[in-house]
Amino acid sequence: MTYAITQTCCSDATCVSVCPVNCIHPTPEEPDFGRTEMLYIDPRSCIDCGACADACPVEAVFPVDSLPAAQREYGPLNAAYFADRETGQEPGGPNFHVWGEPAFTRSLPSDFAPIRVAVVGTGPAGMYAAEDLLLHTGAEVTLIDRLPVAGGLIRYGVAPDHLATKKAGDTFARFHTHPRVRMHLGLEVGRDVSAQELAAHHDAVVYAVGAPAGRRLGIPGEDLPGSVCATTFVSWYNAHPEVAADAVQLSGERVVVVGNGNVALDAARILVSDPGALAEGDIARHALEALRAGSVREVVLLGRRGPEDAAYTRSEVLALGHLAGVELVVDDHDPRIGAAIDAAGPGDRAALLRGVARTAVDWSGPPPAGRRIVFRFHSAPVEALGEDAVRAVRVTDGADGEGGGAAANGREIPAGLLLRAVGRRGLPVPGLPFDETTGTVPHEGGRVTGLPGAYVVGWIKRGPSGGIGANRTCAAETVGTLLDDAVNGALPAPAYGAKAFRRLARSRNRRIVDARGLAEIERAELALGRRDGRPRVKLATVPELVAAARGSRRRIPG
Repeated sequence: MTYAITQTCCSDATCVSVCPVNCIHPTPEEPDFGRTEMLYIDPRSCIDCGACADACPVEAVFPVDSLPAAQREYGPLNAAYFADRETGQEPGGPNFHVWGEPAFTRSLPSDFAPIRVAVVGTGPAGMYAAEDLLLHTGAEVTLIDRLPVAGGLIRYGVAPDHLATKKAGDTFARFHTHPRVRMHLGLEVGRDVSAQELAAHHDAVVYAVGAPAGRRLGIPGEDLPGSVCATTFVSWYNAHPEVAADAVQLSGERVVVVGNGNVALDAARILVSDPGALAEGDIARHALEALRAGSVREVVLLGRRGPEDAAYTRSEVLALGHLAGVELVVDDHDPRIGAAIDAAGPGDRAALLRGVARTAVDWSGPPPAGRRIVFRFHSAPVEALGEDAVRAVRVTDGADGEGGGAAANGREIPAGLLLRAVGRRGLPVPGLPFDETTGTVPHEGGRVTGLPGAYVVGWIKRGPSGGIGANRTCAAETVGTLLDDAVNGALPAPAYGAKAFRRLARSRNRRIVDARGLAEIERAELALGRRDGRPRVKLATVPELVAAARGSRRRIPG
């Protein structure tokens, strides 16, 4: 019996490091690492030891013979990756690791004085950097987040029905109470303290602030009520405290989603899923109530190019096929769509739609009975139509989807909500240089250009690409650069000590949450979940979070 990696793979390669027979690929040393959608286990070499399953932070590894019905495709999918592929194994047998002396390439000399490093952002990028520093050096780490709760995109970006993926946060949470960590949640750089003040109290500062802004479409009507950025929608259903409970209205039967990446598919899945099934996750209470009361029955996914160029991953499309009571349809309005699907090879994205029904969809009336997701390729939005709110979206037809035609050959798709899922971009950090074109901070190996002692990691460093695991190698590069600078004497000496920064932070913001307060928030949310028969009910506003951190249950609703 061999093992297989499944949908929730985060690609952080923890499984690779514990595998005794080198059967998991691509490894961080191989060119394909970071380019594939997930990692794969070679069934010819797996020895059924289970080390990978034990080490996986997101519970993505299972014995092939024990895969649940919704995951059975992953046995053949893992095996298919290795067809006609050289991985270094001897034919017919495993390639055992040759274990040498451990090497700590990202470390400081034993006689080096501990350095103080501030990490701004507690999502995966920031926490991988903090983990690297805490495990490999004697550094003292100050964790800072503008929100009064830790987690970043693990808490507010992962879909609420992907509970296994959220377990990656448990790995990071063990560092929140590390004896060399001080936590300041609810402290915003640029509002409460400046980048200069932060630098004056630390040897180095690592910025892991992500890419919080959504890209715009640049079409008329984009700012109408009912036209919502997907980043707002994701934050809404994840109880982000900066997005109001009434930020999304689900009054119509049809929703148009511009984009066909994983965020677009997540949105579509949430909109048409059975609310009872969603209640088994940690979806925001207000979102769950809105979905139960709403009338959405159809989601249209617009893709400017064809199915061969779709941005989604295989695992997300496979997940849609297992939604109970939800039909998948390809709008066959352009002959290139069917041709691309029929001609696709086994590993091509277009091949994922080979078993999906194709029909020329009639958009003149309401959706048919039932719930469905419609893939409409070679089609782009031209205008959001409506006076007081979105009532329809004008889209291009056929060749117009490539941007070559105007709206003359297009059509209107009636819709009560337009979601713009066309990507994210970073925002300027006060005190740091910023590249408006790329939405990133200019850097060399993570070192901020022209600003000694300042570093970046994650999406603000490389742009909004890559999942959770991509941040491990990204953080390793940045931490390596930081430690090289420390050894070479290139870090500016801080003017103040650690206690001085704690006093400064408290003087600027009296509502700061520390590790003890974060534990109180955790207890409060789990208690609310137990009462509602759910794994967790997240507190959705800053006052609620701060009240819970102080142990004041009386001010928590419910």
